Amino acid sequence: MDSKIFIRNLEVRCRIGTLPRERTRKQKVVIDLEFPAPVRRAAKTDDLRKALNYQAIADCVTEFVSASRFFLIETLADRLASLLLKKFSLRELSLTVSKPGALKNARTVGVTLRRNHP
Repeated sequence: MDSKIFIRNLEVRCRIGTLPRERTRKQKVVIDLEFPAPVRRAAKTDDLRKALNYQAIADCVTEFVSASRFFLIETLADRLASLLLKKFSLRELSLTVSKPGALKNARTVGVTLRRNHP
């Protein structure tokens, strides 16, 4: 399958970080996703039922991340990738989690994972 769907700059607020001030209020994280999808079949028929529901994926990401309370973005990214691969039967996934403002002299810090369905 050579077609992919991507979701870029999905902003979600969650509790993330190791410092005491980071544990008391939600902070913004930015999620980028990319995954193979059966684009040709949906495009050929123009039938939503044959398309991968990326709104459902975005909603799942938002719900999971906003309820999370991890210390590390690495843990958040790993757990989110596992959830998405399983729940949506994705063959593979590229996922980036960024934390804007984590370093005062950098726009953002993040981690990118590439995972395959187990």
